[in-house]
Amino acid sequence: RRARYRLGVDVGGTFTDIVLTHVEDGTVHTAKVPSDAARPASAVAEGVAGALARHGVDAAEVEHFAHGQTFALNTVLQRAGARTGLLVTSGFPDLLEIGRLRLRDPIDFFAAPRRPLVDRADVREVDERLRADGSVERPLDEGGLLAAAEALVADGVQALAVSFLHAHAHPEHERRAVELLRAAHPGLVIVGAAELWPEEKEYERTTVAVLAAHVAGLLGGYLGELFDRLRALGLRCPLYIAKSNGGVMSLDTGSDEILRAAVETLLSGPAAGVAGAIRLAGAAGVDRLITMDMGGTSVDVALVEDDIPYSTDSVLGDFPLIIPTVEISSIGAGGGSLVRVDSSGVLKVGPRSAGAVPGPAAYGRGGTDPTLTDAYVVCGFIDPEDFAGGAVTIDPRAAYASLRPLARRLGLTVEQAAAATIDVTTAMMHAQLVPLLARRGLDATGSHLVAYGGAGPVHAALLARSLNIRRVLVPWSPGTLCAFGALATGLRQDVVASIGETTATLDDARMERVWKDLAEQAHAWYARQHTAPYQRPELRRWADVQLVGQSFTLPVVLPDGRPPTVETLRSLFADAYRAAYGVDASDGELDVRNLRVTLTAPGDPRLPAVAAGPAGAPREHTVHESGERRRALRLRRAELPVDATVRGPLVVSAPDTTVFVPTGAAARADALGNLLIDLDPDRDPATGQDNDTDDRRGP
Repeated sequence: RRARYRLGVDVGGTFTDIVLTHVEDGTVHTAKVPSDAARPASAVAEGVAGALARHGVDAAEVEHFAHGQTFALNTVLQRAGARTGLLVTSGFPDLLEIGRLRLRDPIDFFAAPRRPLVDRADVREVDERLRADGSVERPLDEGGLLAAAEALVADGVQALAVSFLHAHAHPEHERRAVELLRAAHPGLVIVGAAELWPEEKEYERTTVAVLAAHVAGLLGGYLGELFDRLRALGLRCPLYIAKSNGGVMSLDTGSDEILRAAVETLLSGPAAGVAGAIRLAGAAGVDRLITMDMGGTSVDVALVEDDIPYSTDSVLGDFPLIIPTVEISSIGAGGGSLVRVDSSGVLKVGPRSAGAVPGPAAYGRGGTDPTLTDAYVVCGFIDPEDFAGGAVTIDPRAAYASLRPLARRLGLTVEQAAAATIDVTTAMMHAQLVPLLARRGLDATGSHLVAYGGAGPVHAALLARSLNIRRVLVPWSPGTLCAFGALATGLRQDVVASIGETTATLDDARMERVWKDLAEQAHAWYARQHTAPYQRPELRRWADVQLVGQSFTLPVVLPDGRPPTVETLRSLFADAYRAAYGVDASDGELDVRNLRVTLTAPGDPRLPAVAAGPAGAPREHTVHESGERRRALRLRRAELPVDATVRGPLVVSAPDTTVFVPTGAAARADALGNLLIDLDPDRDPATGQDNDTDDRRGP
């Protein structure tokens, strides 16, 4: 009988991560291969072909392929997509330039303003105007529209976005304009803002359309080539791509979906990582967690209570995103962040990074500037004899040499300077994470810190201790968790309708009609997907609500079983407002800005079966914690049997990461392949009293 496999891939800027799991017995194989920005689809296909060949798997045996990527994100951040033109209602050519009239930094009056993705010279006005009630003030000048587009194309514009006033509610003019432009320029990417995301807020809606136009051509070319190459390898299964909202969508549903994919996959890889972390943590019985994805340049964190956290007002570089995305914040520095002493004699870490080339000095690739990774090496938090499964050779002398000038300036030994670098990095993360927790009203002490990415498990216990978090969970393969997340998550689609009505005029019938229409849109999207690998779809209704006169909304989720009435909305909003602000708002008139529907179809609930290796004897090691030299142990991850506990200081090496367990903490492997770190192993969580425990120093 033919074997059955599932294949997950995540394409990062430096490495492409691959996870291959056997459907029946759960056997899992992982691989990391170099990414290639110049030929991304070829690099992915070659990596997949190599992984399949290495494990003797026929491509036809793969029944599910899911793909996360940072291709679209990097295209936006580097502004490397198509030169984009914008067509707007006459009188609004400065829509993107004006934005929201907010300073980038409220206390920096000299901060540079956000730079639009469309040059002012590439914006054209179109004579048309619909009023807020849908009545026509000026009909669409079709000839003027086509002439404006022709002039932009003749000037070298490669894609067009169309955004007319009030089109989110009354799309007739904008829809007709897009129809005319696509007929006149069939080879050009044409994006209608309301067609893509029909929500009020014309600046944000226009930005979404511009992002899609900027990225769609390159992303469509990449996905098309990837699709063809995977088919040429022999893959016959449906292909899926991870979305920014933590779900996936089908890759082969037609060109119309590429416009949505261009903006809905901007945070594809990071969102898949959060989804994967939640899946693994849930299987381990953990529902409150802080995810920590630490790579070479930054740390991405998400605060999770029960389910994936979402945001409808996130920011990506210079650009606001109103489409629902997993709420991820970047804090602190990554493993490749450069370390320096500023003109005031203050030790600084980041934001500049050594990148993959030359990388940290310890990698021996020509880098001489000190990085956080070099500090880890000097302090012994990384085992130089067993790093990245032997794929990278660590040169401790180069790490010492890179930090020596910095130590001299600080009047410290090299070991003290390295420890100070790590302490400063921890303090940076702490200082940026605490306000995030405060804004959500969360207490970190009851959460688990889930650490992944190449550098996350090295630093996780130190950050957890600073936040009074007792437990850290390191997944079975932290370096490939984003690839696993793309494979493990389900289909998800968000649809929205802006209604902008107060509870004085909004009636139950109107609200029910809008929600019914949104549900039909969501089900129509679901029907276009290849749904075999996923469970039955579920719908969730929610609304963006505020008190009349206020400027910011609260999300109100309508639970199953509650009638979709205005009175239900009042009650739920009062509860949400009280929880957020501690104020009773039950008597206030409400302003219902948006109604939303989210469709989810959960993925395969099975987890990979991670085999434990034979117990190994820990080896002697030396670490420097807070400048003090201490005896420690080191071992390989596969040498730690299930439920065996080892006390820190301890360095655990794995093919895709290193885990550091500090003094006073203990590490234990669970049956799912996770490594659990307890920062206070002698204290009973129920009583708060110290236990009499066996202080074992080995498995």
